[in-house]
Amino acid sequence: MGWAPDLLRQLRTAVLSVCRGTGLYEVVRESRWRQQRLLIIGYHGVSVHDEHEWDPELFLSLPAFEARLDMIAQGGYSVLPLDEALELLKQGTLPPKSVVLTFDDGYYNFYARAYPALRARGFPSTVYLTTYYSEFNRPIYNLGVSYLLWKAGARSWHPRDVAGVTGDFTLPAMLWDAWLALVRYADREQLTGVQKDALLGDVAASLGVDLAPVRDRRLLQLMNPEEVAELARDGVDFQLHTHRHRTPPDVAFLHSDLLENEIRIERFTGTKPAHFCYPNGHVHDTLSSCLQQRNVRSATTCVPGLATRDTPLLAVPRFIDTMVMSPLTFEGWLTGVRSWLSMPHA
Repeated sequence: MGWAPDLLRQLRTAVLSVCRGTGLYEVVRESRWRQQRLLIIGYHGVSVHDEHEWDPELFLSLPAFEARLDMIAQGGYSVLPLDEALELLKQGTLPPKSVVLTFDDGYYNFYARAYPALRARGFPSTVYLTTYYSEFNRPIYNLGVSYLLWKAGARSWHPRDVAGVTGDFTLPAMLWDAWLALVRYADREQLTGVQKDALLGDVAASLGVDLAPVRDRRLLQLMNPEEVAELARDGVDFQLHTHRHRTPPDVAFLHSDLLENEIRIERFTGTKPAHFCYPNGHVHDTLSSCLQQRNVRSATTCVPGLATRDTPLLAVPRFIDTMVMSPLTFEGWLTGVRSWLSMPHA
């Protein structure tokens, strides 16, 4: 039944098109119903080079991102800082058409691409920063492996020169299998960041892909502490996203990792973080309990929706925008129509 998701997507697009054409977008956007709700938008990255072609669900091109921001500006939306928006939401005093802009992980491309576009429009933003790869400023191993395999194009690959990894892979047909083998090897051997970075170099050499441009452009790298400090001085809000981007149901590990994340963000920015974003949207009771014990005030998910006054602050919905999201659907979320249609009354 591979046709079912495509058919559903087409039906949703058709419904949204009718809603927009009949003026429902404007009616809902200006309504009291929308004013009582907060839309938090989540992003990951804005391409420095060709990342959006490799993974359009993780990265947007700069023109696509700027078009989103222009739609927000032209629609007269109230773009608020996260902390202020959540406080006003609980008080029931949100301004009309409230929006918060958040960015996960803290990629270098936020510093180089996204932030200049935000600053030009006067939009505040929150970065949920994972700090291990901020200090160890190299391409993130799991992402780097996937990107290199994609860059290799269509070919047969026999990674016999890559220590510990065997197999014959036909790229891109078996890209997932090749990626999984390399990620599992690194996990199984408990490789350090330095060892993973060396292995990434071995993978690039084995594939015949030049790693130098990836490093030179700082693709798939996070902002370093100095860049974080610079943007914090300029008003960017940095919040918790774990130190190692892992959330196993291990209480001791979670407390330690969250503490490491908190200490580093406070050291980089001079401000103690109090808000959290679940890595990969992975929510479980042990993690939520740890957040409560650490007095974290809010936690955003990857569950799409608009937050209301009654929304639990450790399960705040968030719409994740991607390159594959159409402008029609994006505007549907901005206005509130997309959320309204999914409610029981609709």
